[in-house]
Amino acid sequence: MLASRIPRHSLARDVGTGNGQAALCHYDRVIATGASATQLKCAVQHRRVHYVHTPIPISNDEIDLPNFYSLLTRLLQKPGGVVAVWCYNGIGVSSTFDPIRKRFHETTLPFWDPNTKHISDGYEKFPFPFESVGLGCEGFLRVLWSWSVVATAKERGFDPLSEGVVRELEDAWGGTDLVRCIVYKALMLAGTR
Repeated sequence: MLASRIPRHSLARDVGTGNGQAALCHYDRVIATGASATQLKCAVQHRRVHYVHTPIPISNDEIDLPNFYSLLTRLLQKPGGVVAVWCYNGIGVSSTFDPIRKRFHETTLPFWDPNTKHISDGYEKFPFPFESVGLGCEGFLRVLWSWSVVATAKERGFDPLSEGVVRELEDAWGGTDLVRCIVYKALMLAGTR
């Protein structure tokens, strides 16, 4: 969703990269920085990604936001630059594993930086001095129209996004001109052969 809003894909900065899991994206070159040398040693190596250890904390859970936002403002002076702050939270594995993982997580809470509350509250009160990109209803409908299952249904004679359904979604959205922030949950499976 963000890559489509950016006119050039030559360079991305992944600040607070952790183990590099998000650095491989839609860009020709990625500069991925992180404060944890241990996590950077676990980073996924790729020819397009250059990892840099930054001993000062620069991830969203341990950051000096005023200085960081000042730096971002300088970096985003070219038209079309986008900043995205994101995290993952609420990892789920199974009904037997998850309570144990949760109990482990709770034992680590006293050691987390106080700014991590922004992760658990879904950035609800996170100070963010940039114009929100958000998503309009039309953009969200384009996402739905891009689903292969919608094309398959249409090929079989059923239009799941009929005019009536589109109108209902637009009304529930609050109108076609309203830009909303959305929560997009990420899921992952990993494997090897």
